[in-house]
Amino acid sequence: MKAVVLTEPCKAEDMKITEVPMPEVKTGWVLVKVRAFGINHSEVLLRQFEIAQDYIRHPIVPGIECVGEIADPSDSGFSKGQRVIALMGGMGRSFNGSYAEYALLPISHVFPIESNLNWDELAAIPETFYTAYGSLRISLQLKSDDTLLIRGGSSTVGIAGLQLAKAMGAKVISTTRSEKKADLLRGYGADDVILEGADFLKRFLEKYPAGATKVLELIGASTLRESLRLTTIHGIVCHTGLLGGVYGLKNFDPIKDVPSGVYLTGFYSNNPTLRQITDMMALIEKGDIHPIIAKKFTLDNISDAHLLAEQRGQIGKIVVTI
Repeated sequence: MKAVVLTEPCKAEDMKITEVPMPEVKTGWVLVKVRAFGINHSEVLLRQFEIAQDYIRHPIVPGIECVGEIADPSDSGFSKGQRVIALMGGMGRSFNGSYAEYALLPISHVFPIESNLNWDELAAIPETFYTAYGSLRISLQLKSDDTLLIRGGSSTVGIAGLQLAKAMGAKVISTTRSEKKADLLRGYGADDVILEGADFLKRFLEKYPAGATKVLELIGASTLRESLRLTTIHGIVCHTGLLGGVYGLKNFDPIKDVPSGVYLTGFYSNNPTLRQITDMMALIEKGDIHPIIAKKFTLDNISDAHLLAEQRGQIGKIVVTI
């Protein structure tokens, strides 16, 4: 079968398609015929430098998510030809992932789906929408009477969070640095859009003196203290993203930096469950949500897909079809 195999750090243009043996099915694993997958920033980092780390299997087929059909159900209870999505759990790091025509995956991280969306749209869902879903449903416990602030709202996860939150009935205020992207967010249902930048806290509280009941923090540590200060008492801030490029806070004092009665949590997407995936797909159907696709590529053009992913700033998910 065709696959992308990494052995060491390389440039996007050096990624090659090679012929590798078909995976051998084993107990506890299923063989999935990959129809499409989304490109993730973590896969770019894997190619650029993380592949050199000892905790990454060598060689490795990248890819932390995919959509496709069961080619061999093994002992899973799946049926041959059943439509599934798969994500995380070590895909593309501890064992071979989705940048291939077929992927051998653990049963625990493969989930049946029923959807009218095409393969391209489905490929934009697994990791992006599960990250947004988990942040909203699990960590923020979002309700229909909440006022949700999404910082980094024009990111792929930010737009997915906006779409899901509106399907849940919440009021959504999104942020972005671009007025052009602000119009896009309004078009996707944002009740209000506030531009990031100088005096953001002051401008937000002048407009919403009561604050937000829930905050999805996708910019990260660089704006976290500010987000905690604009949250209502008994409100929740979920730190999910790192768009700001700051990965930790120096001299963070939980007593002083977390206001009394405000709760700080986070979300890590490595352990999805069938119940969560089923609920997420039901929300997508309920909201008639169609994921935004930035651009589509074929597996043979994986280098071009990674070059685009390196640029970042695109709206929507980069999708590769097979």
